[in-house]
Amino acid sequence: MFIDKTQITVQAGHGGAGSCSFRRAKYIPNGGPDGGDGGRGGDVVIYADHGESSLVDLRFQPKWKAEAGECGHGRQKHGKNGADCRIRVPMGTLIFDADTDELLCDLKNDGQEFVVAKGGKGGLGNLHFVSSTNRAPRICQPGLPGEERNIDLEVKLIANVGLVGFPNAGKSTLLGAVSAAHPTVAAYPFTTLYANVGAVEMEDYRRITIADIPGLIDGAHDNVGLGEAFLRHIERCRLFCYVLDMAGVDGRDPLEDLKTLRKELELYSPGMSSRPYVIFANKMDLPEAAENLKRLVESEPAGTDIVSGCGELKEGTADLINLLQRRLDALPPEDEEATARVLAHRHSNLQEPSQIRKDAFAGWD
Repeated sequence: MFIDKTQITVQAGHGGAGSCSFRRAKYIPNGGPDGGDGGRGGDVVIYADHGESSLVDLRFQPKWKAEAGECGHGRQKHGKNGADCRIRVPMGTLIFDADTDELLCDLKNDGQEFVVAKGGKGGLGNLHFVSSTNRAPRICQPGLPGEERNIDLEVKLIANVGLVGFPNAGKSTLLGAVSAAHPTVAAYPFTTLYANVGAVEMEDYRRITIADIPGLIDGAHDNVGLGEAFLRHIERCRLFCYVLDMAGVDGRDPLEDLKTLRKELELYSPGMSSRPYVIFANKMDLPEAAENLKRLVESEPAGTDIVSGCGELKEGTADLINLLQRRLDALPPEDEEATARVLAHRHSNLQEPSQIRKDAFAGWD
């Protein structure tokens, strides 16, 4: 099960109470106060892990609590600090305060962590309240409560390249051909129900990550098909690869498919359709594809990067990978406004896969 959006409640540990204690030893009749301080409550820490791909664990455990600090002891002994509660999430997770919608952190890097709730401070023992007028204080402080907040977590997939195309265009087949990923492949639309990421290891030891986004159809920006629930995963991809079915196996025109894909991207987020792209003309092993490829080349601006091939037969995949590497190397560094653009749809009514509209697959029998 792939869960990319959920809400949890986190509570940091309560601080331990200080101790009200007096030294009692033989031959020392006036030992004086010696109460130690309470321990600090544990923090709640959320950290990114490249080995995690979904928020499914958090969906079934919505409440997380850190350990409370131990109370202080006599003989000036400090109470033990409470253990932190550490929550593992996928890279690319956005952390929001559910009550204010404030973005708290963007966990983009492996191992990056954020303290989402701080533990309460331990109370002071009576040793701290000694004065010239109060030599034997019988007061101590209770520990402070830890922070408690409701947190919204939302995974925005991080990949260099996003495969964009209609259902059954061959995106999953292409991903399996160029990487070690094993996405579900079948001869019917909407076989990909969640985003898959594959890594391509280059000869210079660099890595290109490619995301296979579930198929988009006309009206995807309005939650038709798999809708915004997965369209938003391509927001962080720096380069798009449009995968077109040049043979029109499902009775569609590949040029019209390309127009529809660009329209849906633009309607979802203005400016997204103008992001750098390449085109992979897929299914060129079929006889109908040659004429459509010629039409595609004529319709696109001069200099457009178009690679023809067949993902199933791994034809043209090496040329595609080399092209993607060159295009990525030529891109400027990512700007600081990237996260702001990602948050543009924060308040959209995004649907989970189980809540897709009943008419979503109309026309895809």
